[in-house]
Formats: sequence, C-alpha cells, structure tokens
Amino acid sequence: MSAPAKPRAFVLYAHPVPDSFAAAVHAATVETLEEAGWEVDDCDLYAEGFDPRLTREEREGYHDVGPNLEPVADYVARLRAADGLFLCFPVWNFGYPAILKGFFDRVFLPGVSFALEDGKVRPALGNIRTLAACCTYGASRWRAFLAGDPPRRTVTRPLRYCLHPRARTRFLALYDMNRADHSARAAFLARVRRDLAALDLPPPREAGAD
Repeated sequence: MSAPAKPRAFVLYAHPVPDSFAAAVHAATVETLEEAGWEVDDCDLYAEGFDPRLTREEREGYHDVGPNLEPVADYVARLRAADGLFLCFPVWNFGYPAILKGFFDRVFLPGVSFALEDGKVRPALGNIRTLAACCTYGASRWRAFLAGDPPRRTVTRPLRYCLHPRARTRFLALYDMNRADHSARAAFLARVRRDLAALDLPPPREAGAD
C-alpha cells in the first residue's frame, strides 16, 4: 500500500537580501514545514525574477476568466496545487513589499482566488486549508495598532476569505525590529518553528478535488 501524498505548502518569500533577518525567518519556515511532513514549494519572488507590474493588457483582460491567467499560469498552477499558503515578508510602510503586493495583484485573479457570481465575490481557493504569515515590522506594536495594523488585517481578513471556509490562520509578527536584539530575534525564530510545527496537517484531498 503506497504512503499517502504529503500536503503541499506554497511558501511566498519577499526580501532581496540573502543575509537579512527575513531570510532567517524564511529558512526557519521552510525547514520546519519539511520536518513536519509538508512538501514545500518554495517561491522566492526575487530569486525567481517575478515581475510585479500589472500591464495594461492584463488589466484590460482582468475579468476575462481563463485567458486572464495566461501571463501567470505557472504561478496559478502552483497556488492551486497547494494545501497551505505561507508568507514570509518584511512590513514596509505598513504594507507588503511591492513584489509581494504585485503577486497578489497579478495572480489572485477572478477565477483563481475569487469568483464573481451575480455581482458578489465568492472565495475560489478552497484547496488551501492553512494560512500563515511570518513577518517583521520596523514599527512597535503600539505604532502598528495606531495605524490599524494593515498587514495583519489584510492577511487575516481579505486573504483568509479567499481560502477554504475552515482554513486555519496564524499571523506571527516580530514588531520593533529597529530595536530587537539577538535574544528577541532568536525568540521569534523559536516561535516560528514552534507554531508552524504545531499546525495539524490538512486532510488528504479527495480524488479530482481542486
């Protein structure tokens, strides 16, 4: 009897510097997921040369479901093959890095992440049952709170809405990076490993399921 297929984790990483702390968070994420039994599809957006610019042609054909995904078909296929979505990124100007924001603009398309039915938005990534973000802020938790903490809200609300209705969600953040010493950074890496390792693996997909 063959062993059941491993659940697939699609890791989106967005930082240009290979020796950054974000790179350490990314490495801890990938290693922990692999040790926990996930098959990891590691997407380093900078290393892959992802172009975040939404072209005029893409915008004009945005709602043409089917042809609209042709410029990013490989990324769409990887997203649809995933059982879990994991984000590793620094928070810049209280938002995603431009390359990650561009990924969502170009890849989370009608017919991919959502469907329009009678003018209403319906989630379309029901294959993804786990969502986790591991990120760092230059700002303190208090400053982020006063600004409304847009990254936390964006991940846990509109992004989460696109997924399976019972998708588990974790948002792991190290605030005040500008003053975080070695012990604070080490503690955050330990938290990332601990929390990701504690995630239950999603159930196997049914044959023919999206």
